[in-house]
Formats: sequence, C-alpha cells, structure tokens
Amino acid sequence: MPLDPPFSQWRPHPWHGLAVGPAPPLLVHAYVEVCPFDLVKYEVDKETGYLRVNRPQRTSSQPPTLYGFVPRTYCASRVCALMPGAERGDGDPLDICVVSERPITRGEVILNARVIGGVPMLDGGEADDKIIAVLENDPFWSAVTELTDLPPALVERLRHYFLTYKLAPGQPTTVSIGDPYGCTHAQQVVLAAIQDYEAEYGRLR
Repeated sequence: MPLDPPFSQWRPHPWHGLAVGPAPPLLVHAYVEVCPFDLVKYEVDKETGYLRVNRPQRTSSQPPTLYGFVPRTYCASRVCALMPGAERGDGDPLDICVVSERPITRGEVILNARVIGGVPMLDGGEADDKIIAVLENDPFWSAVTELTDLPPALVERLRHYFLTYKLAPGQPTTVSIGDPYGCTHAQQVVLAAIQDYEAEYGRLR
C-alpha cells in the first residue's frame, strides 16, 4: 500500500532536498557518494535519492579523497561557458572532492566543505568540473585556502584518478583534464552551477 504523503516528505532527496550550504559559493554542503579507497563507483539514484552501484572500477585507480556532489547544483550552459572547449554541461550536480585528515569511511553523509580550487574535466565534450575542498572544521587543513596550499602530489593523484577511472580495455578515452584552478574560479563554477540549477528546476525553499 503506498504511503500518503510519499516517503520523500520525511527523507529529503540529497540532490533537491538539501541546501547548497551555509555560505555558498565558499562554504558548501557535500553529499558523499564515494570514500577514499573504494573500488566500486557509487552514484546517487536520481529518482529515489539512494546510492546505487554504478560500476566496479576496472583498474586499480582509487579516489584519494571523499567524492560526491553539491546539492541543488546543475551543470548546464553557465558551467559550460566557463570551460574552454566544452560543448555543454554534463547534466549532473556539480562534483566535489573533499580532503579530510581523519578517515571518513562511509558514504551517504553530509559535511561542510570549504572550496579551495578545482580541476576542469572534459568528458566527451561535456564540462564535468571537479571542485576541490577541505573539511570545514578539520584542524589539520584549517590553514588551507588555495589549491596551491595542498601537497602537489595529492592534486596529481586526483588528476590521475579522474583521467583513469573510466578507462575500459580496448576503448579510447574520452576524458581530458586541464590545468587546476584556484579558489576564485572555483567559486565562479559553484555560482554558475547554482544558477543552472535554478534555471532548470526553479528556486526552491
């Protein structure tokens, strides 16, 4: 027997039902889908809001940080306009990678993330930016305000992960990644994704 009102009245959809964050575009919410060292790619199911298994990773490449998305964002024309060579946005919420000193080993959690930069990923002509942030109240990374404050090896691991996580044997790659960008441009991408969301879905309460 169906519930009346529907279950979503009590469990907000993580994409549409959660707020963007406490102080966007600098301080945003991140909904975590994938944890460091996961060998399975999870994605939120757009209909139900639950995590769905997207695919087992074909290679040994592992995400070096928490990986998820910013609620109430959408990558369409405004996000596309910020990435040279892009033909369109990827039609998904804006991806975000969050650095944390202490291991967070479970998905489907929400955290406050302070934006510090990003990497521009082009996937089959689609803009698929990866915003990079640090956990807001993490004392180990509290002084980090720019991407250049992170160890270069960590940024390189992120770039390598996104260059390889869709590789399939015998198939050419459709992914390219440009030079990382800093906090100012990252905030512009976040604002563009918020505006794309409002144009697509309207301004929600």
